[in-house]
Amino acid sequence: MKTRLVKVNRAAEYGGFFARMGQDGIIDTWKLIHAERSEQDPVVEAARCLRDTNVPVAFPTETVYGLGADATRSEAVQGIYRAKNRPADNPLIIHVCDLDMLRSVLVPAASSTEDPIPAIYKELISRFWPGPLTIILPNPTPSKLAPEVTSGLSTFGARMPHSSLALALIKLAGVPIAAPSANASTRPSPTTAQHVLEDLNGRIELILDGGPCDVGVESTVVDGLCDPPVVLRPGGISMEQLRSVPGWEGVQKAYKDQSETGKGDTAAPRAPGMKYKHYSPRAKVILCEVKSKITGKDVYNEVLREAAAKEEKAKAKEQKAKAKEQRAKQANAENDQTAETAETASKVKKQWVVGVIRTDEWTSPRLADQWEEQKRHIDTTPAVVEGSEPASPAPSRVLGEKLNFKMWSADVEGTTIYDLFIGPGPAEVAQDLFSALRELDARGAETIYVEGIHDHNDIGAAVMNRLRKAASEIRK
Repeated sequence: MKTRLVKVNRAAEYGGFFARMGQDGIIDTWKLIHAERSEQDPVVEAARCLRDTNVPVAFPTETVYGLGADATRSEAVQGIYRAKNRPADNPLIIHVCDLDMLRSVLVPAASSTEDPIPAIYKELISRFWPGPLTIILPNPTPSKLAPEVTSGLSTFGARMPHSSLALALIKLAGVPIAAPSANASTRPSPTTAQHVLEDLNGRIELILDGGPCDVGVESTVVDGLCDPPVVLRPGGISMEQLRSVPGWEGVQKAYKDQSETGKGDTAAPRAPGMKYKHYSPRAKVILCEVKSKITGKDVYNEVLREAAAKEEKAKAKEQKAKAKEQRAKQANAENDQTAETAETASKVKKQWVVGVIRTDEWTSPRLADQWEEQKRHIDTTPAVVEGSEPASPAPSRVLGEKLNFKMWSADVEGTTIYDLFIGPGPAEVAQDLFSALRELDARGAETIYVEGIHDHNDIGAAVMNRLRKAASEIRK
């Protein structure tokens, strides 16, 4: 399967919300500005794929890139699980373009005149939708949703993305879209189209490239069907923000920061991101918690000690290989055997690659004359969709876009060290965390040290939740 990456203008206004007489809110109905769009429009093509095929489509939202499929068809939803290699008991979140679509899922036969959206969510929706918030709702019987969406649960998660492009895609498809993050299962979530391509190339046909995502971590998942209401996954809406809403003052944390799976654990997770190992690069991640009091100097001293030890060991192996080569020559070994031994000697010494991700207080020492600053620039210029006018990037309602993070590198004691700074605030860290992990993976890092941040009732809790799930070692 050939995967195409197509530029789209995420900043364009594809449509808007229209209030109706007798309705409480203004997000009941979302309409396209231009109902008749060109068949060559990538968003139209993507919507057609969602309607007519079982191959999922990747698209940008304000949080991370999503991998979407028609939430009402089993064959289509199964395509998500296959592409991601996702465990079958990990439920999916559906994305809707307006409250009309959500109500149609809650009351498939439209048999009731009462609003099927639970009252506990009304004020929450009013404040945070569209945006990075997922709410848990009762799944009616019979249900419009494919059973694979809920993984056998009696509830489902739903959200309304804060992205005109995503809303247009859902509207054009005409169905709710099931969409987890568009990465291979367990890998760091994708915040650029290139991240999606790295993981899913050859597994899907179409990626809509709308540039880097604004928030950088997934949506907050809340369950208001229990008393008190709970947060099942931290994300773009903080606990502090939730507690400012009437009825949510006593909201509690109901998630664990490490994987919840264990021996004999057969229960299905109540929300995505709860049970399995997530967000992990190939490298070993060592997370240094704020309360550990570990400093940047401590980390670099450890790296240099390890580098010196590895260099000494590599030299010993190299000398041993050269001695073996010399003995082979003296014994008049065959030319091909001699060449093979010499090649082995040249390959013995392997460069150790280490990454250090700084977020706040760690300082970066100048370790060598070749300690060079590099800029990892992310292009945020919106691509122009054929037939549309170019537009300037619109700032997110939640966070502003960040253009780049800085990275330094040096070769010390036979070790290549990459130093990245993605702070100084939790919003900036959230925005660049997954990109930083993937960047170091791409550069061959075997070990990544990460400076933790405070996980108070803000987006820092979401960042630390992701890091704790990704970490192979946590230093407290």
